Amino acid sequence: MSEPSSLRDLYIDSASAWTFVPLPSTPQPTAVAGPAQPSIPYHWSRNSAQNSIFDLSPSLDLTETSGINAPNILRSLVASALLQYSCCAIAMPWEVGKLLLQVQWIPRDAGEPEEPELVGDDDDDALSTSSEDDSYFADPQASPTLHPPPRPTDEQGYVIRKSILEEGTRPQYIIPVGSANGVWGMMKRIGNFRSEGYLALWKGLLTSTITEMLSSTIQPLVHAFLQSLFFPSMTPFHRPPIILPVASHLITGFILSPLDLVRTRLVVQSFTTRHRTYAGPFDALSQILRDEGGLKGIYFHPHLFLPALIDNALRPFVSLAFPRMLSSYLGVRISEDSANLWPWAFMEFCASSLGLLVTLPFETIRRRLQIQRHTMES
Repeated sequence: MSEPSSLRDLYIDSASAWTFVPLPSTPQPTAVAGPAQPSIPYHWSRNSAQNSIFDLSPSLDLTETSGINAPNILRSLVASALLQYSCCAIAMPWEVGKLLLQVQWIPRDAGEPEEPELVGDDDDDALSTSSEDDSYFADPQASPTLHPPPRPTDEQGYVIRKSILEEGTRPQYIIPVGSANGVWGMMKRIGNFRSEGYLALWKGLLTSTITEMLSSTIQPLVHAFLQSLFFPSMTPFHRPPIILPVASHLITGFILSPLDLVRTRLVVQSFTTRHRTYAGPFDALSQILRDEGGLKGIYFHPHLFLPALIDNALRPFVSLAFPRMLSSYLGVRISEDSANLWPWAFMEFCASSLGLLVTLPFETIRRRLQIQRHTMES
C-alpha cells in the first residue's frame, strides 16, 4: 500500500463525517429509504450539588453567582455554634469533675475530727442551791448531766475551726473533704450532694463554648499571620517548624486567658443561688475587672501571667512533638501523611497519655492560682 503524496487525500468533509445517532427504543422497519434524519445530540446532565446536612451550609453549586449571601452565612454560623455547644456539653461533666479534683485540698495529717469533751455539773454547786432550784428535787443517785464545753470563738464571735473534718463548722454548701476515686467518683459525689445535683456538672458550659469557638477562629488567623511574617516563601506543601503552631497557640491562649479564669471561677463556686458569688460569665468578668486590677491585673498578675504562658505553650508542644518523638524512639516510620492513618492515630493517643504526666501538674497549679482573689498590690 503506497502512501499518499499529499495530505489533501486524507481530508474528509464534515458533511460526510461519521455521526452517532441514538438507537430508537423499538426498531421500526422502513420500506423506502428516505432522506437522512437529523442527528439528535446527547445532553449530558449532572446531579445538582446538594447542601450539607440540614441545609445549614452554603450551596456547593459552582455555577451560582458568587456574592455575599447573608442567610447562608447566618445558617453556617448557627450550625457551627450548635455543633460546638453540643461537643462542649458532652465533655463538660468530665471537665467539671477534673477541675474540682485539681482544686480540692486533702491534707495528709488531717486525722480524725476531735470529739468534744463532755463536762458534768459540779455536785457542790448543785447542793448549795436554794430549795427553789429544780436540782433540789433531783435524784442524788442519778448521773450528772453532761454537756460540751463552750467552743472558742474569734473576735467577731465566730467559732474557731480546729479541723477541716469538723461537721459543725463546715458550711452546708461545701462538699465534705475526702477522696473521690477519680473523675467519675467526683461526678457522682457532685450529683448526690444536696446543694449541687447533676445539673451542676454543666457549670460554665456557655463560657467553655465561647472560648472554644474564639480559639478555633483566632488560632488559624494568628498562625497565618506568623507564617506570612517569618516564612513568606513557604508553600502549603512544606511542613512549618514546630515553633510556629506552638507560638500561635500560645498567643491565642494568652488572649483568651480571662475567659479561662472566668470558667474556673464559675465551676468552683456553689450551684445554689443563695451562695453564688457570680451570677454568670458577664457578671464574673465585670467583678474581676472591678476588684482585681482591671485588664492589667487579669492579664499580667504574676499568679496568672506566668502559669498562662507555661500552660498554653506546653500543651501544644506536647501534642505536636511527643508523637514524633515516640515514633522515632520506637523505630516506627509513620507520620500524619501516611496512607494508613490508624497507626498514627494510635501513636498520638499513646503520646497524649504520656503527655498528661507533663502537663497535668502545671495545669493543676494554674487552676489553684485562678481560684484565689488577686490584686496588683498582693
